[in-house]
Amino acid sequence: MNETQLEAPKARPTNRFAAKLLADKHSIPLSIALHLVPGALIVAAYAWIGAPISRAIGAPIFAAWAIGLMVVLFPLWFGLFWLGKQATGKYTMGGGVVRYRDKPFTRGKITLIGIGFLLYMAIVSLSLAPLDTWTYDTFFTWVTFEGSGSSGTTYLDAYSKETIVTTMLIFGAFTGFLLPLIEEYYFRGFLLPRLPQLGRWAPLFNTVLFSIYHFWAIWTVPSKIIFLLPGIWFVWGKHDIRASIWMHPGSALLMTVIGTTLYLTGAM
Repeated sequence: MNETQLEAPKARPTNRFAAKLLADKHSIPLSIALHLVPGALIVAAYAWIGAPISRAIGAPIFAAWAIGLMVVLFPLWFGLFWLGKQATGKYTMGGGVVRYRDKPFTRGKITLIGIGFLLYMAIVSLSLAPLDTWTYDTFFTWVTFEGSGSSGTTYLDAYSKETIVTTMLIFGAFTGFLLPLIEEYYFRGFLLPRLPQLGRWAPLFNTVLFSIYHFWAIWTVPSKIIFLLPGIWFVWGKHDIRASIWMHPGSALLMTVIGTTLYLTGAM
């Protein structure tokens, strides 16, 4: 019995839009839209909601992007539960909505695998910072977002330490874990399994579009493809989303904790 059979919805949704989203296969145009539209909405939410709020309260621009992400990703998360409601009659990400949750590995084994991917992503992403700098300086200096640039800490400039620490304490839990977790459920658990027509190209397709989805840091696309693809390929091949949850939200949490600690201790 394959995963589709294990996780198939109990009943066909009467809502045609929900039925199209819950199908075992998304068309390529639909999949591209589902990958990229959330990123465009995040940029819009940043410009129209997050930036005005952060300016009004004198917070670093990091807060504006965090607000933009929250405005889009929380409804997206609810949308997954809504699809579960359409499929099963109750709000859930089960019922064939979020897949790759078969748990083929024991908790101990997936923990070791996950820690490996976590360290890989953290180390490789940091080591590729010069590539991000080169890509920005060569192709994207025209980007005019506040705080955009090749430096990963541009958003800290011109703000007091108290303001920065307060902002990190308020938004760090969201940007450092919860929002990346929602992204994994959506991009890896919902979208990736619905590309069977691409075969072995599905992980690369998903990785490239997920990297481009970060319109607010478009110059990081090459490095993101490099440090994300191994974990996404593993999830696709082994049907265990826990690996990418360890890798993405896990590494985001690790770097948030380390970065905040270094800043508080004056080492950064």
